[in-house]
Amino acid sequence: QVQLVESGGGLVQAGGSLRLSCTASGRTSNIYAMGWYRQAPEKQRELVATISNYDAPNYADSVKGRFTISRDNLKNTVSLQMNSLKPEDTAVYYCNVRTAYYGDFWGRGTQVTVSS
Repeated sequence: QVQLVESGGGLVQAGGSLRLSCTASGRTSNIYAMGWYRQAPEKQRELVATISNYDAPNYADSVKGRFTISRDNLKNTVSLQMNSLKPEDTAVYYCNVRTAYYGDFWGRGTQVTVSS
């Protein structure tokens, strides 16, 4: 099992910035990818950004150039720097990890609200 703890959400005005962080604990040795997803009210959960052991970071088109994902393998953390935030970025953001043997794990989510 892998446990995930997220932090960094909050309320920000349009054009502002927030940084989300997620720390994994437990069976972390099998993690091969970490990332962030989000879910707005009445919408499906969608990928925001992912970073793996094998490929370059992957971003949703809607956040390219504004968001940056980074990973610290020694600390088992993944962060999402969000700049130039827009009201349409408002959502609950979920940390996700993918493991080789145990499948996917999700954090509880952190609310990001961008006011216009």
